Amino acid sequence: MEIPTAENKYNKLIIAVSIIIPIVVALLFSFKLKDFGIDVEPLRFLPPIYASINGLTAIILVSAVWCIKNGNRVVHERLMKTAIACSLAFLVMYVAYHLTTESAKFGDTNYDGVLDATEKSAVGSLRWVYLFILITHIVLSVAIIPMVLFTYVRALAKRFDKHKKLARITFPIWLYVAVTGVVVYLMISPYYAQ
Repeated sequence: MEIPTAENKYNKLIIAVSIIIPIVVALLFSFKLKDFGIDVEPLRFLPPIYASINGLTAIILVSAVWCIKNGNRVVHERLMKTAIACSLAFLVMYVAYHLTTESAKFGDTNYDGVLDATEKSAVGSLRWVYLFILITHIVLSVAIIPMVLFTYVRALAKRFDKHKKLARITFPIWLYVAVTGVVVYLMISPYYAQ
């Protein structure tokens, strides 16, 4: 009988979490709390906060890499735990915002939730740039969940050879997700309903 390692103990949990989170988030987008008679104020103040958290995550990630390259494993570990906590805080705020507030549409200058021909024309090809950044951000934010968790568990298990190998792939993707989170916010923020 094989003795379960620290990695093996977490693998099933990581896979489950990596599947459940995107499904739950996608389902939460299909309704608002008001659909269930829950009267809450739209949490319109959250987007700049969670965009700032994305920016902070990017800074933390770069700092963590700098620390490990300079031999400071303790600070690296603390920074990585902080980056994970920031990503979790982002997720909670993002879901709370979308449960209470109608999504903005890029280019919707009259805030009616419909992008008419005039509004589409006004933003032109910039809309395609926005959509590309948004779609890659969303797809990679789903992919990064198991990557971060597997990378973290490998460090917990003191399998630093495997941790380092996976971290080389995880880091640039996580950094891209964090930075594009800020970019998406900056591009969509003029179209949030007042």
